[in-house]
Amino acid sequence: MSIGVETQTRRVTLEDITNLCLRRGFFFPSGRIYGGLGGFFDYGPLGAEMRRDILNDWWTYFVERREDIVGIYGTIITHPRTWEASGHVESFIDYIVRCSRCNFEYRADHLLEDHGVKVIEPTRENIARLIREHNIRCPKCGGILSEPEAFNLMFTTYVGPKKTRANLAYLRPETAQLIFTNFKNIVFTMRVTLPFGIAQVGKAFRNEISPRNFLFRMREFEQMEIEYFINPKKMNYCPFFEEVKDTEIYILTAEMQEEGIEDARRITAKEALETGIIENEWHTYWIVESLKWLWSIGLKPEHLRAREHVKTELAHYAIQTFDIEYYFPFMGWKEIEGISNRGDFDLRRHQEFSKEELHIVDDGEKIIPYVIEPSFGLERIILALLTESYHKVQNRLILSLHPKVAPYKIGIYPLVTKEPFKGKAREVYRMLGTKYRVFYDEKGSIGRRYARADEIGVPLGITIDGQTLEDNTVTIRFRDTKEQIRVPIERLIEEIDKILNNWL
Repeated sequence: MSIGVETQTRRVTLEDITNLCLRRGFFFPSGRIYGGLGGFFDYGPLGAEMRRDILNDWWTYFVERREDIVGIYGTIITHPRTWEASGHVESFIDYIVRCSRCNFEYRADHLLEDHGVKVIEPTRENIARLIREHNIRCPKCGGILSEPEAFNLMFTTYVGPKKTRANLAYLRPETAQLIFTNFKNIVFTMRVTLPFGIAQVGKAFRNEISPRNFLFRMREFEQMEIEYFINPKKMNYCPFFEEVKDTEIYILTAEMQEEGIEDARRITAKEALETGIIENEWHTYWIVESLKWLWSIGLKPEHLRAREHVKTELAHYAIQTFDIEYYFPFMGWKEIEGISNRGDFDLRRHQEFSKEELHIVDDGEKIIPYVIEPSFGLERIILALLTESYHKVQNRLILSLHPKVAPYKIGIYPLVTKEPFKGKAREVYRMLGTKYRVFYDEKGSIGRRYARADEIGVPLGITIDGQTLEDNTVTIRFRDTKEQIRVPIERLIEEIDKILNNWL
Protein backbone atom coordinates (compact mmCIF):
# COMPACT_ATOMS: atom_id res chain seq x y z
CA MET A 1 0.00 0.00 0.00
CA SER A 2 1.25 3.44 -0.83
CA ILE A 3 0.98 5.90 2.04
CA GLY A 4 0.30 8.70 -0.39
CA VAL A 5 2.29 11.14 -2.47
CA GLU A 6 5.25 12.53 -0.53
CA THR A 7 4.40 16.08 0.49
CA GLN A 8 5.65 18.61 2.98
CA THR A 9 2.83 17.46 5.25
CA ARG A 10 4.43 14.01 5.42
CA ARG A 11 7.79 15.51 6.39
CA VAL A 12 6.46 17.12 9.55
CA THR A 13 8.35 16.19 12.73
CA LEU A 14 7.10 15.61 16.25
CA GLU A 15 9.16 18.65 17.27
CA ASP A 16 7.23 20.76 14.73
CA ILE A 17 3.89 19.70 16.22
CA THR A 18 5.06 20.08 19.81
CA ASN A 19 6.47 23.56 19.22
CA LEU A 20 3.29 24.72 17.49
CA CYS A 21 1.09 23.38 20.31
CA LEU A 22 3.16 25.05 23.03
CA ARG A 23 3.65 28.33 21.17
CA ARG A 24 0.05 28.84 20.09
CA GLY A 25 -1.85 27.46 23.06
CA PHE A 26 -3.06 23.99 22.07
CA PHE A 27 -1.34 22.13 24.94
CA PHE A 28 0.97 22.88 27.86
CA PRO A 29 2.94 20.50 30.11
CA SER A 30 0.95 20.25 33.31
CA GLY A 31 2.69 22.11 36.15
CA ARG A 32 5.09 23.67 33.66
CA ILE A 33 6.24 26.41 36.09
CA TYR A 34 7.52 23.61 38.34
CA GLY A 35 9.20 21.70 35.54
CA GLY A 36 6.18 19.69 34.39
CA LEU A 37 5.15 16.13 35.18
CA GLY A 38 5.87 13.40 32.64
CA GLY A 39 2.84 12.08 30.78
CA PHE A 40 0.45 14.89 31.81
CA PHE A 41 -0.61 17.77 29.55
CA ASP A 42 -3.13 20.57 30.05
CA TYR A 43 -5.31 21.69 27.17
CA GLY A 44 -4.68 25.35 26.30
CA PRO A 45 -7.41 27.64 24.89
CA LEU A 46 -7.13 26.34 21.32
CA GLY A 47 -6.76 22.72 22.39
CA ALA A 48 -9.81 23.00 24.64
CA GLU A 49 -11.95 24.17 21.72
CA MET A 50 -10.60 21.45 19.45
CA ARG A 51 -11.26 18.82 22.13
CA ARG A 52 -14.85 20.01 22.54
CA ASP A 53 -15.51 19.93 18.80
CA ILE A 54 -14.14 16.39 18.36
CA LEU A 55 -16.08 15.03 21.33
CA ASN A 56 -19.29 16.72 20.18
CA ASP A 57 -18.91 15.47 16.62
CA TRP A 58 -18.14 11.93 17.84
CA TRP A 59 -21.19 11.97 20.12
CA THR A 60 -23.42 13.28 17.33
CA TYR A 61 -22.14 10.70 14.84
CA PHE A 62 -22.24 7.64 17.08
CA VAL A 63 -25.00 8.43 19.58
CA GLU A 64 -27.38 11.28 18.76
CA ARG A 65 -28.09 10.33 15.15
CA ARG A 66 -28.68 6.66 15.98
CA GLU A 67 -31.65 4.91 17.56
CA ASP A 68 -29.62 1.96 18.83
CA ILE A 69 -27.03 3.65 21.07
CA VAL A 70 -27.46 5.39 24.44
CA GLY A 71 -24.85 7.13 26.55
CA ILE A 72 -23.61 7.12 30.13
CA TYR A 73 -21.05 9.09 32.11
CA GLY A 74 -19.42 6.95 34.77
CA THR A 75 -17.20 7.71 37.76
CA ILE A 76 -13.42 7.71 37.64
CA ILE A 77 -13.23 5.67 40.86
CA THR A 78 -15.56 2.72 41.19
CA HIS A 79 -15.81 -0.44 43.29
CA PRO A 80 -12.37 -2.14 43.24
CA ARG A 81 -13.92 -5.55 42.55
CA THR A 82 -14.69 -4.17 39.10
CA TRP A 83 -11.01 -4.34 38.24
CA GLU A 84 -10.55 -7.80 39.71
CA ALA A 85 -13.39 -9.11 37.54
CA SER A 86 -12.10 -7.37 34.41
CA GLY A 87 -8.64 -8.90 34.83
CA HIS A 88 -6.85 -5.58 35.29
CA VAL A 89 -5.56 -6.34 38.79
CA GLU A 90 -3.99 -9.56 37.55
CA SER A 91 -3.13 -8.87 33.92
CA PHE A 92 -2.81 -5.13 33.27
CA ILE A 93 0.97 -5.11 33.32
CA ASP A 94 4.05 -4.04 31.42
CA TYR A 95 7.60 -5.18 32.13
CA ILE A 96 10.37 -2.96 33.45
CA VAL A 97 14.11 -3.53 33.48
CA ARG A 98 16.52 -1.72 35.79
CA CYS A 99 20.13 -0.76 35.14
CA SER A 100 22.50 -2.48 37.59
CA ARG A 101 24.88 0.50 37.48
CA CYS A 102 22.79 3.74 37.43
CA ASN A 103 19.50 2.18 38.62
CA PHE A 104 17.50 3.85 35.81
CA GLU A 105 14.29 2.03 34.89
CA TYR A 106 12.98 1.35 31.39
CA ARG A 107 9.86 -0.16 29.91
CA ALA A 108 11.36 -3.28 28.41
CA ASP A 109 9.40 -3.54 25.15
CA HIS A 110 9.98 0.15 24.36
CA LEU A 111 13.71 -0.29 24.97
CA LEU A 112 13.79 -3.20 22.54
CA GLU A 113 11.78 -1.26 19.94
CA ASP A 114 14.20 1.66 20.27
CA HIS A 115 16.92 -0.80 19.21
CA GLY A 116 14.88 -1.97 16.21
CA VAL A 117 13.67 -5.20 17.84
CA LYS A 118 9.95 -5.82 17.37
CA VAL A 119 8.26 -7.52 20.34
CA ILE A 120 5.58 -9.85 18.95
CA GLU A 121 5.10 -11.90 22.11
CA PRO A 122 5.28 -9.59 25.17
CA THR A 123 5.87 -12.26 27.85
CA ARG A 124 8.52 -12.02 30.58
CA GLU A 125 10.45 -14.95 29.15
CA ASN A 126 10.44 -13.68 25.55
CA ILE A 127 11.45 -10.13 26.53
CA ALA A 128 14.32 -11.45 28.66
CA ARG A 129 15.46 -13.65 25.76
CA LEU A 130 15.39 -10.74 23.27
CA ILE A 131 17.40 -8.49 25.61
CA ARG A 132 20.07 -11.21 25.97
CA GLU A 133 20.18 -12.10 22.27
CA HIS A 134 20.54 -8.47 21.15
CA ASN A 135 22.87 -7.55 24.02
CA ILE A 136 20.71 -4.57 25.03
CA ARG A 137 22.42 -2.37 27.63
CA CYS A 138 21.40 0.74 29.54
CA PRO A 139 21.24 3.63 27.03
CA LYS A 140 22.42 6.09 29.71
CA CYS A 141 25.52 4.37 31.07
CA GLY A 142 25.91 1.04 29.27
CA GLY A 143 25.18 -0.98 32.41
CA ILE A 144 23.76 -4.49 32.47
CA LEU A 145 19.97 -4.67 32.74
CA SER A 146 18.02 -6.68 35.29
CA GLU A 147 15.56 -9.45 34.51
CA PRO A 148 12.14 -8.05 33.46
CA GLU A 149 9.77 -7.33 36.35
CA ALA A 150 5.98 -7.05 36.08
CA PHE A 151 4.54 -3.59 36.78
CA ASN A 152 0.79 -2.96 37.12
CA LEU A 153 -0.23 0.18 35.24
CA MET A 154 -3.20 1.16 37.42
CA PHE A 155 -2.94 4.19 39.68
CA THR A 156 -3.96 3.30 43.23
CA THR A 157 -5.67 5.48 45.81
CA TYR A 158 -7.68 5.06 49.04
CA VAL A 159 -11.35 5.74 49.73
CA GLY A 160 -11.79 7.14 53.23
CA PRO A 161 -9.29 8.33 55.84
CA LYS A 162 -7.44 5.05 56.40
CA LYS A 163 -4.81 3.77 54.01
CA THR A 164 -5.62 0.10 54.46
CA ARG A 165 -6.08 -2.69 51.97
CA ALA A 166 -9.80 -2.63 52.69
CA ASN A 167 -9.93 0.98 51.43
CA LEU A 168 -7.74 0.42 48.37
CA ALA A 169 -9.21 1.71 45.10
CA TYR A 170 -8.03 2.47 41.55
CA LEU A 171 -8.27 5.28 39.05
CA ARG A 172 -9.97 3.64 36.10
CA PRO A 173 -7.54 2.49 33.38
CA GLU A 174 -10.37 2.46 30.81
CA THR A 175 -13.96 3.65 30.56
CA ALA A 176 -15.38 0.37 29.22
CA GLN A 177 -15.93 -1.42 32.53
CA LEU A 178 -18.37 1.23 33.77
CA ILE A 179 -20.57 0.30 30.82
CA PHE A 180 -20.54 -3.39 31.76
CA THR A 181 -21.27 -2.79 35.44
CA ASN A 182 -24.21 -0.55 34.44
CA PHE A 183 -25.52 -2.99 31.82
CA LYS A 184 -28.42 -4.26 33.94
CA ASN A 185 -29.42 -0.71 34.97
CA ILE A 186 -29.52 0.46 31.35
CA VAL A 187 -31.50 -2.53 30.08
CA PHE A 188 -34.09 -1.89 32.82
CA THR A 189 -34.37 1.90 32.61
CA MET A 190 -34.08 2.41 28.84
CA ARG A 191 -36.00 -0.76 27.78
CA VAL A 192 -33.40 -1.46 25.10
CA THR A 193 -33.42 -4.63 23.01
CA LEU A 194 -30.61 -6.34 21.12
CA PRO A 195 -28.70 -5.23 19.21
CA PHE A 196 -27.85 -1.98 21.00
CA GLY A 197 -24.85 -0.01 22.17
CA ILE A 198 -23.77 2.03 25.16
CA ALA A 199 -21.33 4.91 24.65
CA GLN A 200 -19.16 6.81 27.07
CA VAL A 201 -16.60 9.60 26.90
CA GLY A 202 -14.23 10.27 29.78
CA LYS A 203 -10.81 10.26 31.39
CA ALA A 204 -8.70 7.16 31.90
CA PHE A 205 -5.41 6.80 33.76
CA ARG A 206 -2.43 4.53 33.18
CA ASN A 207 0.82 4.76 35.11
CA GLU A 208 2.99 4.40 32.03
CA ILE A 209 6.58 3.43 32.77
CA SER A 210 7.90 5.68 29.99
CA PRO A 211 5.38 8.17 28.57
CA ARG A 212 6.65 9.43 25.24
CA ASN A 213 5.96 11.11 21.92
CA PHE A 214 4.05 14.11 23.28
CA LEU A 215 0.30 13.31 23.19
CA PHE A 216 0.71 9.75 22.00
CA ARG A 217 1.50 7.96 25.26
CA MET A 218 0.18 9.81 28.30
CA ARG A 219 -0.66 8.92 31.88
CA GLU A 220 -3.96 10.81 31.84
CA PHE A 221 -5.97 10.75 28.63
CA GLU A 222 -9.50 10.67 27.27
CA GLN A 223 -11.36 7.83 25.61
CA MET A 224 -14.48 7.66 23.47
CA GLU A 225 -15.83 4.13 23.67
CA ILE A 226 -18.83 2.11 22.55
CA GLU A 227 -19.79 -1.34 23.77
CA TYR A 228 -22.20 -2.75 21.20
CA PHE A 229 -24.19 -5.76 22.44
CA ILE A 230 -25.32 -8.48 20.02
CA ASN A 231 -26.96 -11.89 20.26
CA PRO A 232 -24.04 -14.29 19.65
CA LYS A 233 -26.22 -16.25 17.23
CA LYS A 234 -26.72 -13.10 15.13
CA MET A 235 -23.16 -11.86 14.68
CA ASN A 236 -23.67 -12.22 10.93
CA TYR A 237 -26.95 -10.36 10.86
CA CYS A 238 -26.15 -6.65 10.75
CA PRO A 239 -29.06 -4.66 9.25
CA PHE A 240 -26.66 -1.81 8.39
CA PHE A 241 -24.15 -3.93 6.47
CA GLU A 242 -25.57 -2.95 3.06
CA GLU A 243 -24.60 0.67 3.85
CA VAL A 244 -20.89 -0.18 4.15
CA LYS A 245 -20.30 -3.34 2.10
CA ASP A 246 -18.78 -1.54 -0.90
CA THR A 247 -16.57 0.80 1.12
CA GLU A 248 -12.88 0.25 0.40
CA ILE A 249 -10.52 0.07 3.36
CA TYR A 250 -6.86 -0.80 3.91
CA ILE A 251 -6.31 -3.98 5.95
CA LEU A 252 -3.17 -5.68 7.25
CA THR A 253 -4.10 -9.16 8.42
CA ALA A 254 -2.40 -11.28 11.07
CA GLU A 255 -1.44 -13.80 8.38
CA MET A 256 0.21 -11.09 6.26
CA GLN A 257 2.24 -9.92 9.27
CA GLU A 258 3.36 -13.46 10.08
CA GLU A 259 4.57 -13.76 6.47
CA GLY A 260 6.53 -10.52 6.81
CA ILE A 261 4.21 -8.46 4.59
CA GLU A 262 4.10 -4.83 5.73
CA ASP A 263 1.93 -3.17 3.07
CA ALA A 264 -1.79 -3.18 3.74
CA ARG A 265 -4.26 -4.59 1.22
CA ARG A 266 -7.05 -2.41 -0.15
CA ILE A 267 -10.34 -4.30 -0.34
CA THR A 268 -14.04 -3.71 0.16
CA ALA A 269 -15.76 -4.50 3.43
CA LYS A 270 -17.71 -7.25 1.68
CA GLU A 271 -14.48 -8.88 0.45
CA ALA A 272 -12.97 -8.68 3.94
CA LEU A 273 -15.98 -10.52 5.32
CA GLU A 274 -16.35 -13.10 2.55
CA THR A 275 -12.66 -14.07 2.66
CA GLY A 276 -12.79 -14.49 6.44
CA ILE A 277 -10.35 -11.67 7.17
CA ILE A 278 -12.96 -10.18 9.50
CA GLU A 279 -14.97 -12.88 11.21
CA ASN A 280 -18.48 -11.44 11.20
CA GLU A 281 -20.72 -8.70 9.80
CA TRP A 282 -20.98 -6.65 12.97
CA HIS A 283 -17.22 -6.42 13.48
CA THR A 284 -16.80 -5.47 9.81
CA TYR A 285 -19.51 -2.82 10.07
CA TRP A 286 -17.96 -1.15 13.10
CA ILE A 287 -14.49 -1.07 11.51
CA VAL A 288 -15.89 0.71 8.45
CA GLU A 289 -18.13 3.03 10.47
CA SER A 290 -15.18 4.05 12.63
CA LEU A 291 -13.05 4.80 9.58
CA LYS A 292 -15.86 6.81 7.99
CA TRP A 293 -15.99 9.08 11.03
CA LEU A 294 -12.20 9.54 11.03
CA TRP A 295 -12.34 10.43 7.33
CA SER A 296 -15.15 12.91 8.00
CA ILE A 297 -13.03 14.96 10.44
CA GLY A 298 -10.07 15.24 8.08
CA LEU A 299 -7.86 12.12 8.16
CA LYS A 300 -7.02 10.79 4.71
CA PRO A 301 -8.04 7.19 3.89
CA GLU A 302 -4.54 6.38 2.58
CA HIS A 303 -3.05 7.34 5.95
CA LEU A 304 -5.30 4.92 7.88
CA ARG A 305 -5.34 1.15 8.01
CA ALA A 306 -6.97 -1.63 10.01
CA ARG A 307 -4.27 -3.92 11.41
CA GLU A 308 -5.32 -7.25 12.87
CA HIS A 309 -3.70 -8.35 16.13
CA VAL A 310 -1.58 -11.46 15.76
CA LYS A 311 -2.39 -14.25 18.22
CA THR A 312 0.50 -13.47 20.58
CA GLU A 313 -0.65 -9.86 21.13
CA LEU A 314 -4.37 -10.61 21.40
CA ALA A 315 -5.78 -9.48 24.76
CA HIS A 316 -7.08 -12.11 27.16
CA TYR A 317 -10.70 -11.00 26.56
CA ALA A 318 -10.61 -10.74 22.75
CA ILE A 319 -11.77 -13.12 20.03
CA GLN A 320 -10.46 -10.85 17.26
CA THR A 321 -9.06 -7.31 17.40
CA PHE A 322 -8.18 -4.73 14.78
CA ASP A 323 -6.29 -1.51 15.49
CA ILE A 324 -7.08 1.50 13.36
CA GLU A 325 -3.59 2.88 12.78
CA TYR A 326 -2.54 6.26 11.43
CA TYR A 327 0.72 6.83 9.59
CA PHE A 328 2.77 9.34 11.59
CA PRO A 329 5.84 10.40 9.55
CA PHE A 330 7.91 10.58 12.74
CA MET A 331 6.72 7.27 14.30
CA GLY A 332 5.33 5.14 11.49
CA TRP A 333 2.02 3.29 11.83
CA LYS A 334 0.52 3.73 15.31
CA GLU A 335 -2.84 2.87 16.88
CA ILE A 336 -5.42 5.63 17.38
CA GLU A 337 -8.40 3.30 17.86
CA GLY A 338 -8.96 -0.35 18.73
CA ILE A 339 -12.00 -2.39 17.63
CA SER A 340 -12.32 -5.68 19.49
CA ASN A 341 -14.73 -8.56 19.44
CA ARG A 342 -14.74 -9.12 23.22
CA GLY A 343 -17.21 -11.99 23.10
CA ASP A 344 -19.12 -12.33 26.38
CA PHE A 345 -15.99 -12.17 28.56
CA ASP A 346 -16.81 -8.99 30.49
CA LEU A 347 -20.45 -9.61 31.34
CA ARG A 348 -19.73 -13.22 32.34
CA ARG A 349 -16.87 -12.14 34.61
CA HIS A 350 -18.94 -9.43 36.28
CA GLN A 351 -21.80 -11.88 36.69
CA GLU A 352 -19.42 -14.35 38.31
CA PHE A 353 -17.83 -11.82 40.67
CA SER A 354 -20.98 -9.89 41.60
CA LYS A 355 -23.40 -12.86 41.71
CA GLU A 356 -25.87 -10.67 39.79
CA GLU A 357 -27.50 -12.07 36.66
CA LEU A 358 -26.45 -10.01 33.64
CA HIS A 359 -28.40 -11.75 30.90
CA ILE A 360 -30.92 -10.24 28.52
CA VAL A 361 -33.88 -11.93 26.84
CA ASP A 362 -33.78 -12.09 23.04
CA ASP A 363 -36.17 -14.20 20.94
CA GLY A 364 -37.53 -15.65 24.17
CA GLU A 365 -34.10 -16.92 25.24
CA LYS A 366 -31.88 -15.78 28.12
CA ILE A 367 -28.46 -14.90 26.72
CA ILE A 368 -25.24 -13.15 27.63
CA PRO A 369 -24.61 -10.95 24.58
CA TYR A 370 -21.35 -10.65 22.68
CA VAL A 371 -19.71 -7.25 22.45
CA ILE A 372 -17.99 -5.33 19.66
CA GLU A 373 -15.97 -2.46 21.16
CA PRO A 374 -14.80 0.56 19.12
CA SER A 375 -12.45 2.44 21.49
CA PHE A 376 -10.98 5.77 20.35
CA GLY A 377 -8.12 7.69 21.99
CA LEU A 378 -8.92 11.41 21.88
CA GLU A 379 -5.39 12.80 22.26
CA ARG A 380 -4.01 10.38 19.68
CA ILE A 381 -6.67 11.49 17.22
CA ILE A 382 -5.78 15.13 17.91
CA LEU A 383 -2.11 14.35 17.29
CA ALA A 384 -3.07 12.66 14.01
CA LEU A 385 -5.21 15.63 12.95
CA LEU A 386 -2.43 18.11 13.72
CA THR A 387 0.05 15.95 11.80
CA GLU A 388 -2.30 15.54 8.83
CA SER A 389 -3.02 19.27 8.56
CA TYR A 390 0.47 20.71 9.22
CA HIS A 391 2.29 21.90 6.12
CA LYS A 392 4.38 24.78 4.82
CA VAL A 393 4.06 26.62 1.53
CA GLN A 394 6.93 29.02 0.78
CA ASN A 395 7.68 29.57 4.48
CA ARG A 396 3.96 29.99 5.18
CA LEU A 397 2.75 27.62 7.90
CA ILE A 398 -0.80 26.38 7.37
CA LEU A 399 -2.77 24.13 9.69
CA SER A 400 -5.38 22.83 7.25
CA LEU A 401 -7.82 21.53 9.84
CA HIS A 402 -11.31 20.54 8.78
CA PRO A 403 -13.80 23.21 9.92
CA LYS A 404 -15.47 20.60 12.15
CA VAL A 405 -12.40 20.47 14.39
CA ALA A 406 -10.74 23.88 13.85
CA PRO A 407 -10.54 25.79 17.17
CA TYR A 408 -11.97 28.92 15.50
CA LYS A 409 -14.09 28.81 12.37
CA ILE A 410 -13.82 32.44 11.26
CA GLY A 411 -11.50 35.40 11.84
CA ILE A 412 -12.82 38.98 11.65
CA TYR A 413 -10.40 41.71 10.53
CA PRO A 414 -10.83 45.43 10.00
CA LEU A 415 -8.40 46.40 7.22
CA VAL A 416 -7.69 49.71 8.97
CA THR A 417 -7.54 49.79 12.76
CA LYS A 418 -9.63 52.91 13.22
CA GLU A 419 -13.28 53.93 13.01
CA PRO A 420 -15.57 53.32 11.21
CA PHE A 421 -13.76 50.10 10.13
CA LYS A 422 -13.48 48.80 13.68
CA GLY A 423 -17.12 49.49 14.46
CA LYS A 424 -18.29 47.68 11.33
CA ALA A 425 -15.97 44.74 12.09
CA ARG A 426 -17.39 44.48 15.60
CA GLU A 427 -20.89 44.48 14.15
CA VAL A 428 -19.98 41.53 11.89
CA TYR A 429 -18.27 39.81 14.82
CA ARG A 430 -21.41 40.02 16.97
CA MET A 431 -23.61 38.79 14.13
CA LEU A 432 -21.47 35.75 13.29
CA GLY A 433 -20.66 35.02 16.94
CA THR A 434 -24.26 33.94 17.55
CA LYS A 435 -23.72 30.93 15.28
CA TYR A 436 -19.99 30.26 14.89
CA ARG A 437 -16.88 30.31 17.06
CA VAL A 438 -15.15 33.45 15.77
CA PHE A 439 -12.32 35.71 16.87
CA TYR A 440 -11.49 39.34 16.27
CA ASP A 441 -7.98 40.56 15.41
CA GLU A 442 -6.90 44.13 14.66
CA LYS A 443 -3.22 43.99 15.63
CA GLY A 444 -0.50 44.25 12.98
CA SER A 445 -0.70 44.30 9.20
CA ILE A 446 -3.51 42.38 7.52
CA GLY A 447 -0.93 39.96 6.10
CA ARG A 448 0.40 39.18 9.58
CA ARG A 449 -3.12 38.65 10.85
CA TYR A 450 -3.90 36.23 8.03
CA ALA A 451 -0.67 34.34 8.76
CA ARG A 452 -1.48 34.01 12.47
CA ALA A 453 -4.92 32.67 11.63
CA ASP A 454 -3.56 30.20 9.06
CA GLU A 455 -1.13 28.87 11.66
CA ILE A 456 -3.92 27.92 14.07
CA GLY A 457 -6.17 26.47 11.39
CA VAL A 458 -8.88 29.14 10.97
CA PRO A 459 -10.69 28.11 7.74
CA LEU A 460 -12.20 31.49 6.79
CA GLY A 461 -11.33 35.16 7.24
CA ILE A 462 -13.74 38.10 6.91
CA THR A 463 -12.13 41.45 6.03
CA ILE A 464 -13.86 44.80 6.42
CA ASP A 465 -12.33 47.30 4.00
CA GLY A 466 -13.09 50.58 2.25
CA GLN A 467 -15.59 48.99 -0.12
CA THR A 468 -17.50 47.65 2.90
CA LEU A 469 -18.25 51.22 3.94
CA GLU A 470 -19.57 51.97 0.44
CA ASP A 471 -21.75 48.92 -0.37
CA ASN A 472 -21.93 46.83 2.84
CA THR A 473 -19.99 43.92 1.34
CA VAL A 474 -17.01 42.07 2.82
CA THR A 475 -14.39 39.64 1.53
CA ILE A 476 -14.31 36.00 2.58
CA ARG A 477 -10.74 34.68 2.43
CA PHE A 478 -10.06 30.93 2.19
CA ARG A 479 -7.20 29.69 4.38
CA ASP A 480 -5.74 26.98 2.14
CA THR A 481 -5.87 28.77 -1.23
CA LYS A 482 -5.83 32.45 -0.18
CA GLU A 483 -8.67 32.98 -2.67
CA GLN A 484 -11.25 35.66 -1.83
CA ILE A 485 -14.88 36.26 -2.73
CA ARG A 486 -17.05 39.29 -2.08
CA VAL A 487 -20.35 38.84 -0.24
CA PRO A 488 -23.02 41.27 1.06
CA ILE A 489 -23.15 41.28 4.86
CA GLU A 490 -26.87 40.39 4.82
CA ARG A 491 -26.00 37.14 2.96
CA LEU A 492 -22.88 36.35 4.96
CA ILE A 493 -24.33 33.61 7.20
CA GLU A 494 -26.04 31.96 4.23
CA GLU A 495 -22.79 31.93 2.24
CA ILE A 496 -20.66 30.69 5.16
CA ASP A 497 -23.14 27.88 5.82
CA LYS A 498 -22.86 26.81 2.19
CA ILE A 499 -19.06 26.87 2.29
CA LEU A 500 -18.71 24.96 5.56
CA ASN A 501 -21.36 22.38 4.68
CA ASN A 502 -19.64 21.61 1.36
CA TRP A 503 -16.11 21.50 2.81
CA LEU A 504 -14.22 18.44 1.62
